[in-house]
Amino acid sequence: MYCGPRPSCILPPIVHPTQCCVNNTFQNNVVPHIHPTHTTNVNHINFQHEHFFPHTESFVNEVTNQQFVAAPTHAGFGVPGPGGFGGPVGPYGVPRPGFY
Repeated sequence: MYCGPRPSCILPPIVHPTQCCVNNTFQNNVVPHIHPTHTTNVNHINFQHEHFFPHTESFVNEVTNQQFVAAPTHAGFGVPGPGGFGGPVGPYGVPRPGFY
């Protein structure tokens, strides 16, 4: 890739499959007969097509998030135990032994 002083660069060319072309040249031959001769001059015009392939580029930022339930503490609150989740108050509002 060649990058000149301009902000653009010249990329390597894309080579297409070879197509065969025929260039015709003609030579007039004089035949010494008493018959007239005729010359056809064919002017071949060749069109040279240049193909350009502009390229654009874009960027995408993807943002994700994850949410987790915090790990239980070792103070006894929120720790599953007998009768459900632990804490100072058990089922039916009865204080749990060992918390007071």
